[in-house]
Amino acid sequence: MESRTRTRAYYAILWLIAILFFLPIFWILLAAFKTDSDILAVPPKLIFTPTLEQINRALFGRGQGVSNTIPYLVNSLLLSILSVTLAIIVSFLAAYAFSRYKLKTTNFLMFLMLSTRMVPASATIIAIFQMYNAFDIGLRSAGLAREPLFRGFPGVLLLYTMFSIPFSLWILKGFIDGVSPRYDETAYVNGASRWHVLFRVVLPQVKPGIVAAFIFNLIFVWNEFLFNFILGTPTTNTQMIPYALAVGLISPGGNVDWGYIASLSMLYVLLPMVMIFFFQKYLLVGMTFGTVRGEV
Repeated sequence: MESRTRTRAYYAILWLIAILFFLPIFWILLAAFKTDSDILAVPPKLIFTPTLEQINRALFGRGQGVSNTIPYLVNSLLLSILSVTLAIIVSFLAAYAFSRYKLKTTNFLMFLMLSTRMVPASATIIAIFQMYNAFDIGLRSAGLAREPLFRGFPGVLLLYTMFSIPFSLWILKGFIDGVSPRYDETAYVNGASRWHVLFRVVLPQVKPGIVAAFIFNLIFVWNEFLFNFILGTPTTNTQMIPYALAVGLISPGGNVDWGYIASLSMLYVLLPMVMIFFFQKYLLVGMTFGTVRGEV
């Protein structure tokens, strides 16, 4: 009896903590469907007439001079999905090589790769900014490009791909290490090629790791602000939703535009929430680096 009471109290505390963490998101979801007067009402209104006014204004720039944010949403989707997809392809091939060809320097190279994620972004932003500017000036001087490439879409895509590779590599190597080399050997004995072993034998067995690495890195790129703010320019069409939130924070009247913030934030968290909801079992496996791979 005492044990059952203790268990109930334990879960009640967990639920209470979860609800406390969810409250700010709940406020954002409610505020996105309120009018400005309802958002600022004291005491806060839990019962109100829902309206799509704030969402329309955030998306299509209706009223108060707030600009259209659809290009920011499109940029976020394109940069996040493309960069993470490229990173997963490169990481999968590299992880297979590190796992099957065990060089003496493998551990050092793996640490070297991961160490690039240990350096704070703010410590590297100036160097990357100057490097990208130098590349663009060089390309224009040589007559190879009229518009900035490195401070444009290709450069930002390359940067996010580069930052997504180390973490993906670590996750995927752990999963491929868990796939016995005997599967490879059996396939080779039966006449399979290297590509067949890679994509028809190993790849299906590390699918949970690929999904986990994809979601973790997607969240990183989706939330990235500093590089996007510094490297992107209004003419290069690379700015994403965090940039739109930062520059649209203040309304033309000089006040904080809570309606705009709430509606855009709701759209902003929608994709990660949907992906986490549908692929949460893969996230658990990814966080344990394949140790519970068989439970998916």
